[in-house]
Formats: sequence, C-alpha cells, structure tokens
Amino acid sequence: QVQLAESGGGLVQPGGSLRLSCAASEFILEDGVTYGVGWFRQAPGKEREGISWINNRDGKTEYADSLEGRFTISRDNGKNTVYLQMNSLNTEDTAVYYCAMGVYSAYWTHGYGMNYWGKGTLVTVSS
Repeated sequence: QVQLAESGGGLVQPGGSLRLSCAASEFILEDGVTYGVGWFRQAPGKEREGISWINNRDGKTEYADSLEGRFTISRDNGKNTVYLQMNSLNTEDTAVYYCAMGVYSAYWTHGYGMNYWGKGTLVTVSS
C-alpha cells in the first residue's frame, strides 16, 4: 500500500510562488506498466482537475494545457519526493492540492488510473 503525504501549502500573495512536496513511501516500478505521480487540485465549488504528471521510471512529464508554464513538476528519487513548483500565483489557484500515484492513462487529468491519493494540502492565494 503506497502512502503519499503532501506538504508546503499555505497562504501566499498574488504573484507569489510556492513549492509543494509529495512524499511517497515508494515509487512503484513494474515491468511493462507505466506508473507515475500526478498533482491535482480542487477549488471550492469546482471539480478536481489534473495539473501535472511525472513518470516513475524515466521522469517524463505532462501538464494540463491550461497550467503549463506556471507550474513545474520534478522529483528527487533519493528522497522519494515529487515537487510542484508554482509561480505567478493568482486567486484562482486557491485550492486543495493533492498528489496521487497510479498507472498512466491518457485521461490522467481526470484522475483515471490513480490508485493512491494523499490527503491534500491547502493553498490560499490572497492579499
């Protein structure tokens, strides 16, 4: 059972930056299966949306079209941690941010294939 724990959320002013961390108990690697870690968020009154995804094996990344450029996903294999660097934050980025691990799907932005989820960390962008 993979365990994930997000951290790094908090209050930030518009235009500011924040780096979220997702500590994983392990990075699943299985021959012939593409596993990865995704970052997702859910704003108040809105559906959950995918932000970015990183392949456990080779580190390849994908981003949701609307967010690429401001957000960057990365990982530290030695620490079993995936990061989400968020820049130029605005009030619409206020949400609970989750990381999840699972099998790659072309529909990963909808959470498909994600079997393990963290509890989330709250990011509030406000002046």
